[in-house]
Amino acid sequence: QVLLVESGGGVVVAGDSLKISCRVSGHSPGAYGMAWFRQASGKEREFVAGINWSGSNTDYSDSVKGRFTISRDNAEHSLFLQMNSLKPEDTAVYSCAARSSSLDYSRSASAYNLWGQGTQVTVSS
Repeated sequence: QVLLVESGGGVVVAGDSLKISCRVSGHSPGAYGMAWFRQASGKEREFVAGINWSGSNTDYSDSVKGRFTISRDNAEHSLFLQMNSLKPEDTAVYSCAARSSSLDYSRSASAYNLWGQGTQVTVSS
C-alpha cells in the first residue's frame, strides 16, 4: 500500500517563507508524476505545482509562479514545495498527489489516484 504523508505546514506572517514536504512510503516516488494542490476554506481545490518523475519538467499556477518552487528527491522518496513571499491568500490545506498511471504531472486533480491527508498553511497579514 502506498501512503503519502505531508509535513511542514504552520502559521506564518505575510512575506515569510515555508517549505512543506510529502513523503511516499510503500513505493518509489520516481515512478509517478506528482503535484501539489491546495484548498482554501469554502473554495474548490486548485492546482498549485506539478513535476514529472525525473524532475526535469515543472509547472506552476499563475498565482504562485515566481514565488513557489516544486522539487523532488526520489532517493528520499520525497516531494517538496518551497513557498516564498507568502500572502494571506495562500492560506489553505496543501495536499500532495501522485499518479501511478503516468510519469508526467497533470493539472487535473482527477488524474491522480494517490493523495496525502493535507497540511494546513496559514498566512496572517
